[in-house]
Amino acid sequence: MNKLDATIRHAEQQCKVHGTRLTDKRKQVLTGLLLSDKALSAYELVDLCKKEFGETIPAMTVYRILDFLEEENLAHKLKIANKYVACSHIPCDHKHQPQFLICTQCLKVEEISIDYAIIQALEKNVIQAGFQVVNTKFEMDCVCDECKKAAIKSANMRCKLEV
Repeated sequence: MNKLDATIRHAEQQCKVHGTRLTDKRKQVLTGLLLSDKALSAYELVDLCKKEFGETIPAMTVYRILDFLEEENLAHKLKIANKYVACSHIPCDHKHQPQFLICTQCLKVEEISIDYAIIQALEKNVIQAGFQVVNTKFEMDCVCDECKKAAIKSANMRCKLEV
């Protein structure tokens, strides 16, 4: 069994434990997110499902599926990009605080872990400032190594052309 199949199987079991079901269309949308190395919009998922699975899923249905996947902690909505990614912790049995590095150039996303003590310290600072934490998910605008290298290469090419 490959990693993708194992992840889908674990997602099915997680849904079963919660009394829900990972239908075929939900599996297709989740698979699309799992196969992508970047965040995807609902409309990009509509296109992906048509191309990869020959399935035409209306955008509103994809949005409902994404809501379901979020509720089941199988996907995350990135507010910065207004797109979605699969949770990288689906096969894990531990609780986690999702934190995301998002490349502003190519929208590649990496889900990382932050030490719980750091989150507790931030929550303490928030409370001291007179606020209440609603969501501890962090999204950080970044530039991935590939885009950084491409930008440096492009800058070097411009410099050579100007000389």
